[in-house]
Order: sequence, then structure tokens, then C-alpha cells
Amino acid sequence: MSQTPHTFYISQVEGFQKQLNSIKQKLFASSMFRLGLFVLICYGIYFFFGDARWVIGVILLGSALFLYLISRHSDLSFQKKLFQELINLNKKELKALKREVTDFPEGNEFKDDFHYYSQDIDLFGKGSFYQYLNRTATREGAQTLAEKLKSNAIEDIQNKQDAIKELAKKASWRQDFTGYASISKSETSTAEVVQLLKTHTYFMPQMMRILPIVFSLLSLAVFVALFLDIIGFKQVLLWLLIGLGISGVYLKKVNDLSAKMDKTQEVFQQYHYLLMQIEKTNFASAKLKSLQHQIAVENEKASSVAQKFSKKLNALDQRKNMLLGFIINGFLLWDLNQSYQIEQWMKTYAHKAKDWFAVIAEIDALNSLANFTFNHPHYTFPEITNAKNVIEARDFVHPLLGPEKAVTNHFNIENQQFFIITGANMAGKSTFLRTVSLGILMANLGLPVCATFFRYSPIKLITSMRTTDSLTDDESYFFSELKRLKFIVDQIATDNYFIILDEILKGTNSTDKALGSKKFIEKLVASHSTGIIATHDLSLCEVEKDHDEVKNYYFDAEIINDELHFDYTIKNGIAQNMNASFLLRKMKIVDD
Repeated sequence: MSQTPHTFYISQVEGFQKQLNSIKQKLFASSMFRLGLFVLICYGIYFFFGDARWVIGVILLGSALFLYLISRHSDLSFQKKLFQELINLNKKELKALKREVTDFPEGNEFKDDFHYYSQDIDLFGKGSFYQYLNRTATREGAQTLAEKLKSNAIEDIQNKQDAIKELAKKASWRQDFTGYASISKSETSTAEVVQLLKTHTYFMPQMMRILPIVFSLLSLAVFVALFLDIIGFKQVLLWLLIGLGISGVYLKKVNDLSAKMDKTQEVFQQYHYLLMQIEKTNFASAKLKSLQHQIAVENEKASSVAQKFSKKLNALDQRKNMLLGFIINGFLLWDLNQSYQIEQWMKTYAHKAKDWFAVIAEIDALNSLANFTFNHPHYTFPEITNAKNVIEARDFVHPLLGPEKAVTNHFNIENQQFFIITGANMAGKSTFLRTVSLGILMANLGLPVCATFFRYSPIKLITSMRTTDSLTDDESYFFSELKRLKFIVDQIATDNYFIILDEILKGTNSTDKALGSKKFIEKLVASHSTGIIATHDLSLCEVEKDHDEVKNYYFDAEIINDELHFDYTIKNGIAQNMNASFLLRKMKIVDD
């Protein structure tokens, strides 16, 4: 039997904690080695003091060993950060299984009051579906996920499902990807990096392919000659000045390149790990294989290419150490060599960077969808059809409702049918509208829905449930609502949508509202639209008598032993019990 999400996350925390403890021990040992080497270098300088050749030898050899230990320590520190991130990730997932998702971003920056549905169904914000769903670790991944949620795309759902199902089974792989993505957070966006690479003006001449190598070999010969007493320190100093003079010719342009590349180094440092994760995995679904193919380069792995660029940028960055930069440019023409190598890389691979970044953002977003699927093993993937029924669902419920108190419903609506739903306040009408809305959205994304059965004929979604007045535009509530309804009418004239409305024309008087609402519903029916409207106005239910496409449903409320009870179950017919007057009396707002 496979692990449950809870047992998986528990085992992940325990396993990563053991690895973290081991890494901490290695880091301590590494620190002691470096301290010991530093002491030996100091002792060597003291012991050979007065013999310049031996002192230089001790410094060079000791520095090389010290740099190696620093590199090894850096690798260990990276692993420590990775395990810490993975432990934190699994702990947050354990909380998420209990519907505690405050640790995750709310996505307020993606809110759009004029979107087809996002504002009405609490897609973004505190306690939103985005916050419940989102596990992205990159800025671009978060943006891609938000775009998916808002896209209203109904194409290729089966391929989406296949990719999500496959990634859902690769829980450890997904966590590794997210862990690597979470460690390094660059302030530079990938779009900025692409623009920098695209607009760079090349300045290194072709002779720089050979000149730094030849000059470095000659520098080595100079040092050998110094140790053999063939030349003195004055000649070495002269050679140093020659090297600095050659480097100085391109100093301004190298400085400009270094300033630009500072913004990209962290991005490639982070992304080469992510490319490696994608490359090393065998994907079966068409969508994931296509993404894997998109990052490929000829004769080499994309991750290796990106890593080499990151190392080249890091190597150029060494010039910022004044003493080191003075020496390596004087004897090795370091800046010129690194700048030439960087520009050659850019000429060969810069055009691929956009593809790499796009694929990583897509995988990052898909991981969120797969994580949702993994965390909800009892949810059902919609059966995609072109049948008469738009939605046929059993035991259907809103995914953000806790299972201990959620009431499920069976729901079936055919193409070009329009349901009018009545019921008392708090009886469940608005929640049901959001359940249907979110079910359509999730099905279009390729996600499983909270139901035991879900057959679905893909359709776009459009809603009007939460209109507000606009003080900045000097608009009344009523005018804002009219604009929203006009928007819906314009959209359904050119495409097929599932329309969901909640108590329209609230901004006018009862008589006018009833007449206007009735005419609007009749217009939607005449346009062969499919959808639902919830209302307190029972007179709208009369539309059913004149139109076979219109069906009446309701949510009931009962007063039992002077207490209000709801069963939150949708039923055929028209609501008979309303609760406003009862609640006014119950809360002693008015007298009996």
C-alpha cells in the first residue's frame, strides 16, 4: 500500500533531519581544517621568513589549498540550506493537510476586479484558492500559476491531466525541484536577464581567445625564471605593469559588463540546478516530454551549459577583490579572458535562456497542481466528454470546506439549461455557486475535483457575484453592476460560457429589479447560454413556466424547536421558507 500524504511528509522530515545533522558535523570539521591550514601557512611564512622564494611558495600553495577548502565548505553549506529548506517544506505541507495555509503567499498582486471570475470566487487573497494551491518557489512560477488560474483555457485538458497525474506521483522529485528553487532568491527577474543578454554590445576581439593563454604561460615562465635567479623582482614588476596596461585598455567596458552580469549570476546559479532536475527525469506524458525537449541544446546538457555560464560570471566577479584582481589581471589577463569566454557563451546560448526560464516557470506552476493532487488522493479527475451534459457530478463540494462539516451535492446541468436557485439566507446558495465555479476552473486546469464522480464537457466560465461601487470612478453600485452584465452579454455573443450570477440588479427597487432580472434571464436563455442564477426573488421562478430550458432549484431552511437548521442540499423546486424575520426576532433586533 502506498504512503498517505501525511506519512510521506513525516518520513521526509525525519530523513532530511538525519542528513542535515550529518552535514552539520562535516561543516564543523571543514571549519577546523581551514583554521588548521591557516595556522600552518602562518607558521610556514614565519619559518621561511627572509627567503622570499620560499615565502611566496608557501603563500601560493597554502592559498590554493585554502581556496579548495572554501569551495568544499561552500558546497556543504549549500547542502545544509537545501536540507533545511526541504524540512521546512514538509512541515508546511503537514500544516496544509490540516488546511492551515497562512505560510503560503496570498497572491494579492494578481487580483483583478474586472476579470471573468477571479474576484467573485475568491481566487486570490487571504484564504483563497490560490493560497491553498500555490507551492511555487520562483517569482516566474507564481506568475505562471496565476495566469493559468485566470486563463479560462479549455483546450488540451486531457494532456494537462496526464502531466499532473505523472508529477503527482513524483513527490520526492517535486520536492527536490522546489528545494533547489527556494534556496537562491535573485532580485533580478528572468525577463530582465533575457533583455540584458539580448541587448549586450560585444566588444572583445577574436585575438582574446589566445592572448590571455599565451600571456599566462609567459607569466609562469617569468616566475620560474625568478625562482632560478635568472631574473630579479624588478623584471617581475615590469611584467606585471605590462599585464595591467593591456587589461586597462578594456577596463571601462569590462566594468560595464561586470555590472550587468552581477544581476544574472544568481539567476543562472539557481536555474542550472533546476534544469538538471528536469533533464535527469524520465517523463512519460506528452506535455512534460515536450517541456523537456524545449530546454535541450545540441551536444551538451542545458544544465551544464547554464552552470558553466554561472561559473564564468563568478570568475569575473573575483576582480572585485582589489589585491587578487591586481595580481590576476597583471599576470593572467583575467578580466580579458573571462569577458571573452562570457561573450562567446552569450553568442552561442543566449537565445536559449528564454526557453529555459519559461520551462522552469511552467514546471514550477505544474508542481503546485501536482502537489494539490497528491494531497487530495480521494478527489476525482473529470471525465472529459462532448456529451449533452455540461456537468454531471456526484458528492460535489467546495474544496476549501473542511470534510468534517462539508455537505456534498449531486449536480447535473445540460448544455443550454439555466437554473434558478432560491433559498433562505445562509442556506448555501452562494457557496454552491462558488463550488460550481471552482469545479469548472479546476476541471479546465486539469485538476481533480472534490467529487466522487465528475463528467464534464469543457466550457469557459464567466460570473457576476460580487459587484462593488467605484468611488474613484464616481460610479454607483447599480451602474457598476450594469457594466458587469453588459460585459457578460458582450462575451457570450462571441463565445460559449457557463454563466453564474448571484442576486443581480441589487442596486434598484424590488419591482424594477424583478422586471429587469426576468428580462435579463430571458435574454440569456434566448442566447442559448448555460448557467445558474441565485436569487431571493421568488417571482423569477415563473420564468420556468415559459421556457423549458429553465429549471428551478432551492436550498431549504427549517425552524425546529425555535432554532434555524440548514441541510445545505440542493433540491428541485422553489424555496418556501425564508429566515430574515426569524433571525431579526431571534437576535432581538425586532420584537415578536
